[in-house]
Amino acid sequence: MRSLLILICAAILMEACSVGKSSLSPTRKYSLQEVQKDYTLYQEILETHHPSLYWYTSKDSMDYYFRYGRDHLKDSMTEPEFRKVLNYVTAKISCGHTSVRPSKKWVKYTDTVRIGRLFPLSLKLWEDTMMVVGNLNRKDSILRRGTVITRINGHTQEDLADTLFNYISTDGYNRTHKFQTLSNRGFFGSLYTTLYGLSPRYGIDYIDSTGQPATVIIPVYNPATDTMSRAAFRAVTNMPQPSRKERKHMQMAAVRLLQIDSANKTAMMNLATFSKGYGLKSFFKRSFRTLRKNDINHLIIDVRSNGGGSVTNSTLITRFIADHRFKVGDSLYAIRKKSKYSNYIQHDFWNRLFMTFFTRKQKDGNFHFGYFERHYFKPKKKNHYDGKVYIITGGNSFSATTLFASALITQENVTIVGEETGGGAYGNSAWLIPDATLPQTGVRYRLPLFRLVIDKNTLKNGRGVQPEVPALPTVEAVKYNSDYKLEKVMQLIKEDKNY
Repeated sequence: MRSLLILICAAILMEACSVGKSSLSPTRKYSLQEVQKDYTLYQEILETHHPSLYWYTSKDSMDYYFRYGRDHLKDSMTEPEFRKVLNYVTAKISCGHTSVRPSKKWVKYTDTVRIGRLFPLSLKLWEDTMMVVGNLNRKDSILRRGTVITRINGHTQEDLADTLFNYISTDGYNRTHKFQTLSNRGFFGSLYTTLYGLSPRYGIDYIDSTGQPATVIIPVYNPATDTMSRAAFRAVTNMPQPSRKERKHMQMAAVRLLQIDSANKTAMMNLATFSKGYGLKSFFKRSFRTLRKNDINHLIIDVRSNGGGSVTNSTLITRFIADHRFKVGDSLYAIRKKSKYSNYIQHDFWNRLFMTFFTRKQKDGNFHFGYFERHYFKPKKKNHYDGKVYIITGGNSFSATTLFASALITQENVTIVGEETGGGAYGNSAWLIPDATLPQTGVRYRLPLFRLVIDKNTLKNGRGVQPEVPALPTVEAVKYNSDYKLEKVMQLIKEDKNY
């Protein structure tokens, strides 16, 4: 059985088909008949296989959105235009694991072309504020980090958020995740350009240094011009290149790192992923052994940028901290095993084989993964951590990271600090997530096959795990690039030591 499981898992990781050799023109246009065929298939696969299509959006509403998308198809659509329609409809499912991806040919094309003109600003957005955190136009002395923007080409922050949110997938009604997604580097400019087009210049209303409203016109960023300007002043240096071993070490340190402050008996663990391939199992074992040997009293675990990954990894670290037995979820099931759409769903044979061995059809007609529904994980005895734990969360904390936070939030020695997690507190749709590929355009979308309810007693309100101690962005914190969440944790640790 173990050998078969290894074979199945390895096969699932392989690509189902290779990238085609034919080239793609960015101006390639698809006929109305072609996009209609793809759209029909897109809708039918979702209606057949998605376990949570009507979890947060009623069937009547989804039927309306499907009709809306079909009505916006037209003749001579480019791939980005078609994807725009799919993105809008897909976001209405309210499932953060269901999202649209470019075709492989489009990805191959974009990898070979020079970057064109870009929206020049990187922005941080939250409920009532939009601020500059970066400006590609380096000579701009006005729109520096910390400048509050009130309008872009006449659009207010509220107008922009309401419009852009329609194209961002998230679990339930989670606005924190959507604001964080827009604040992730380059995302706002990319989505803004997709929806509003690229302008040669932008009218920016902002608050100046005296607190007064002002307006400035800024140009689009042209990397070709900027590259030539930089090249004229670039110094020629021969810097030694890191070895393969050094590069691997740097890659690992970027996603999982433990730092010890022996004098203050405090440790900081940065975890940017729970995915496989980063040696997390051995990292956790070494880390908690180190914590014990150094008699660390306060442990900070930063999962703000952790988008999830392997449940095996998130469960393992939970066992080192939990003081009680816990389950991954109360229910975990797929709604269908066989499919007439096998040719379009990545790894369909292996997915069905997985379900055959690990799920059973129950009275409700669904295929339940009984092991995780019944099995309780026990706390680790060796090197178990009993000190104070502070878990820093945010809008990018997603999927398996939400399971980690959910399992520990009620524990007395654990405090969740920061912002609401991006992943749903009630549950999500994930586990096996193959790509479905539409044959006419090659556009892909992620298709989760399992629905997970983490805790059936949790209120199904479409929100993430809420922090016990909120640490929210402020104008001053963002302006001076302060780590306000970590500062809040250090304040709590100081108060605990002085108690």
